[in-house]
This record gives sequence, structure tokens and C-alpha cells, in this order.
Amino acid sequence: MDARTTSHAMMGATSVERKGDTELVATRLFDAPPALVYRAWAVPELFRRWWVPEGFGISLVGCDMDVRTGGKYRLEFAAGEGGSMAFYGQYLEVVPGERIVWTNDEGEEEGAVTTVTFAAHGEGQTLLTFHEAYPSAEALEEAMQGSAKGLPAQMDQLATLLPTLV
Repeated sequence: MDARTTSHAMMGATSVERKGDTELVATRLFDAPPALVYRAWAVPELFRRWWVPEGFGISLVGCDMDVRTGGKYRLEFAAGEGGSMAFYGQYLEVVPGERIVWTNDEGEEEGAVTTVTFAAHGEGQTLLTFHEAYPSAEALEEAMQGSAKGLPAQMDQLATLLPTLV
């Protein structure tokens, strides 16, 4: 991570950057310890409280998560008049309090692999790094125009939730 990214994350803002042709990296500093931030990502009842950005016109109506290495997840979203979409995949690596890696398998083509790390930073803080590796430049571009735009709002919602979990 470069100094600019670190300083941006230190201001409590979410930094979202394209890295090369196929990678996206977002960072955010949270005023909560890594174990607590990890819990908000790993416990379905907590995850569903912050994952969907408010104002995006969708809601999370199904949230099945077996957050362990080899476990699977399925998220179902409702959008508009009766339309729904599902996202699913498998957890490739889970190290409680440190790292979660999962696949995004919902398409016919190979999907992105997402890695979230929770690094202790300062006194009781967590530097979260959200990294997605896409199979092509086109897939990254689609994400930059879609889901990546929601990351700052999602991270803001997570930051609001964390103090309520202490």
C-alpha cells in the first residue's frame, strides 16, 4: 500500500483504486479491533445489516454464509418489481480475525476472487483491505462501473455498525 492510500484510509474514508488491468483494491481504517471487524463480515446476521448500500435500490433478502475454509455462501438480492439476483461462491481461505478469501461463481465465466484482510493498526483499530482479482480487464471495468461504486457506502455503513457491537 502506498503512502497516499494509507493516509486516505487513515482519514476514515474508503479508498477504491484500480491496480493494473485486473485488480481492484479498497482500504478503510476502522475504529474497532480486527476480531470485531471480522465478526461483522463472518456472522450473517451482522453482515446483512451493512452489506447493501442504502439508496442503491436493492435489498438483501437471502444471506446464507458458512464462513470457513471450504464453506459456501449465497446472497440473494431483490431489485425493483419482483426481480432478484443471486451471488454465490466458496470460501477458499478463512483465518478468523485476519483474512477471508472467496470466489464469485455466479457467472458462466470465471469470476473474481475476493480477499479481505483485517490488520491491527494503532490502538484498537483495523486497517481493512478489500482486494478483488478479476479474470479480465473487461470484468474489472464492469465492476468499476457497478459494484465498486458501492464500496464507500458499504464501508460507511460498517463503520456505523461497529460501535453498536462492542
